[in-house]
Amino acid sequence: MSAGIVLQKDFGPVTRTDLVRYAGAGGDFNPIHHDEGFAQAAGYPSVFAHGLYTAGLAGAALAEAVGPLALRRFAVRYVGQVWPGDTISVTVRETDAAASTLRSFEVTVEAAAGGAERRVVITGTAEAAR
Repeated sequence: MSAGIVLQKDFGPVTRTDLVRYAGAGGDFNPIHHDEGFAQAAGYPSVFAHGLYTAGLAGAALAEAVGPLALRRFAVRYVGQVWPGDTISVTVRETDAAASTLRSFEVTVEAAAGGAERRVVITGTAEAAR
């Protein structure tokens, strides 16, 4: 397989219900993710998604792209927030087609709402068995 985009997938738009459901599933009830007044008092314009919620969507797209049993490593760096109303776009790009036993990937997660310009919220790397 040649290097290039392997998968581009969109999720969302993200709702406040998604955030509360994730909090329940993950056990992270930090009010910054569900209480508007608390988030604003902390200096944010609104509540925002858990980083692991966004990374989980990226991981789901990555597993779809390479196969869940082939995935060997996935690491992310959080670089921005995901707000209610954002659509999340995950791009998985193969970066090293020459490796003999592992395929290397870059994962980029962008978010935007209502036709606004997309902004990067997560960057990541991954490796998968051939």
